[in-house]
Amino acid sequence: MNAREISSIKIAIGADHRGFAHKEAIKKSLCVNNLSIEWLDVGTYSSDRCDYPVYASRVAELVSTGVAGRGIVMCGSGIGMAIVANRYHGVYAAQVWNLEVARFAAEHDNANILSIPSDFVSVQESLLMISVWLQVKFLGGRYQKRLDLIDQIE
Repeated sequence: MNAREISSIKIAIGADHRGFAHKEAIKKSLCVNNLSIEWLDVGTYSSDRCDYPVYASRVAELVSTGVAGRGIVMCGSGIGMAIVANRYHGVYAAQVWNLEVARFAAEHDNANILSIPSDFVSVQESLLMISVWLQVKFLGGRYQKRLDLIDQIE
């Protein structure tokens, strides 16, 4: 998906207690040229301890069913959220920690959910990674062939 080709997008966003502050900052601060974002915030809504699979599942369900075009999940490491999200049909969740990995998540893997390790990247780094991910176009070709192979796994 190329941000220059779309004017608005619904993004499901969720975090556990360790990603809560990151989630709130991202919703308030993300600005991508020519793109209006409608946030579908599935929680958590405080920094009280909670279980990440609940929020990763909510985001993945919205992306899997097409209610949201993309999703963002956050926990301390980003690993657990990505594991949960990837259990859903049609979801390609990528754990990202720098701009190049975020670019590859879009270009090579057509990731529709980003999993951000909030204990290891700043809010500013997260905003930059999300912006790149939203603006870079999937390359298709051999990369699509690989996704097709993934989709054959049951």
